[in-house]
Amino acid sequence: MYVRDARNRDEAWLLDRIEEMGLDSTAFRSRDYVIAVDERTNERAGFGRYRIHKTDEGEVCELTGIGVVDGWRGQGVGAHVVERLIDLAADNEFDTVYSITDSDDYLRQFGFEPVDAEERPPVIEDRLEQKREEVDEDVTALAIDTGAFEMPAELRDRFKNAEKGGSEPEEPEESAEDFGIDAEEATYKYDTG
Repeated sequence: MYVRDARNRDEAWLLDRIEEMGLDSTAFRSRDYVIAVDERTNERAGFGRYRIHKTDEGEVCELTGIGVVDGWRGQGVGAHVVERLIDLAADNEFDTVYSITDSDDYLRQFGFEPVDAEERPPVIEDRLEQKREEVDEDVTALAIDTGAFEMPAELRDRFKNAEKGGSEPEEPEESAEDFGIDAEEATYKYDTG
């Protein structure tokens, strides 16, 4: 398993997953995303977006649109997507990264902390209000210093050994009745002759 920058050929897949998960696709550009990929099967397992807001006071970095595909959850995929996004922010000289989420416990495990209203950049405050109207009143703004990110060891280990789980719907077992055969009489139910 590894995390790479998204490519143009990933656009359709990304847009489909974003729609399935009900995530924000505002100003979609595939180059803003990273994707977790299983190196054995080339299957895409998760993704996230690094969004830069240009303001009069400077640029603000926000992590958004983070999702993990069914069957890959609980294996450190999302954690490594977040780590890659934080690394990109640090590489681009951002000291602080923001995220607006309704799952703040998840991001807190990496060192994200709530941001008081008076400390939020106006663009993050605006996004927070928008998310509260569109998603849920309980969304919150979190931030982390790019140097303070910590990956829990258990998530790193899970990611190394990640395999697609069993969340796929199971095919029902076929029975004789599926083919028009009465199992008790062993005759055809729909005999025409």
